[in-house]
Amino acid sequence: MNVKIRSIEIEHPQNVVKNEFYVKLFKEQGKDIRRMLECFGKSERKVVNNNSDTTVTLGVKAALKALESANLTGNDIDIIIFSSQFPEYTCPTQALIVHDAIGGKEDAMVMDLNVNCIGMLVALDSATRYLLQNHNFKRALIIGADYATIHAKKTDEFVYPMFGDCGCAIILEKTEEDCGMIDSTYYTESPKYDSVVYPKCGASSFYKNTTSHEDMKLGWTECDDNVVYIAKNSINKLLKNNNLKVSDIKAFCFSQFASSLVYGCADILRIEEEKVIYVGDKYGYTGTSSPLIALYEGIKKGQIKRGDKIMFWSIAATRTACALLFKY
Repeated sequence: MNVKIRSIEIEHPQNVVKNEFYVKLFKEQGKDIRRMLECFGKSERKVVNNNSDTTVTLGVKAALKALESANLTGNDIDIIIFSSQFPEYTCPTQALIVHDAIGGKEDAMVMDLNVNCIGMLVALDSATRYLLQNHNFKRALIIGADYATIHAKKTDEFVYPMFGDCGCAIILEKTEEDCGMIDSTYYTESPKYDSVVYPKCGASSFYKNTTSHEDMKLGWTECDDNVVYIAKNSINKLLKNNNLKVSDIKAFCFSQFASSLVYGCADILRIEEEKVIYVGDKYGYTGTSSPLIALYEGIKKGQIKRGDKIMFWSIAATRTACALLFKY
């Protein structure tokens, strides 16, 4: 028995913000960010500009799309996992809200998961193992969503111009077809854990009179440009453990944080450029969902087809990483 990706869909705001807006904003602050935007490969990003969309609504809309494209209902789903690093609520779980929105059944398992930017990959890995190990489970709905832009400081040129808002949903299903998860590997290095913190002040400081609005937002103090070596080691480990070569992999869906990261990984691993999918110039950086949005675009454009082997890799603050080898 294996687990296949039956459907994948995304939901993003229709509001598109291009580089010119951010260049002007930071120029007024005495900062020239044009070279940085070029280095990060950003062109435009989808950004929420209304009072109704949130992390959870983006996730719900993506989930409903995934169910429709798979010709399924909420009653067909046994597991719901919602991954986000900027949840609208910590109580109740966002997965519970999705369960209600899709008309889920009573004997379904629901849970939220937060592993920051690698969360949706971890959810994909975890849900696959849940399905294989429990004979009562047949299908899982995984959602990865973040309304990130609202939590970024407008004075932080390293964060505010990079993010976009998006939701992604995948339906996994048990099958006897030759497909599904092949292997996974993880990397964790924790001493720099305080380099990226949200909320910067800590939740216990929300109600203190000394806490400012800005202190409640995302605090980002470091960017490490050596992460391509983490990707190289993790991916080479998976390839070696499964007697595969880079040439055996049809597509590489990396973190979409920056084009320099994506193509830096491709260069160090000697991957043909056409096998690497980069969509960060179109969506911005969407956090937990970013490597799966690359998968969505690869399938949509015909770059990824059934039976293809796909390598996923992403890194989260600061520093945990996950690599997955999957047969679509």
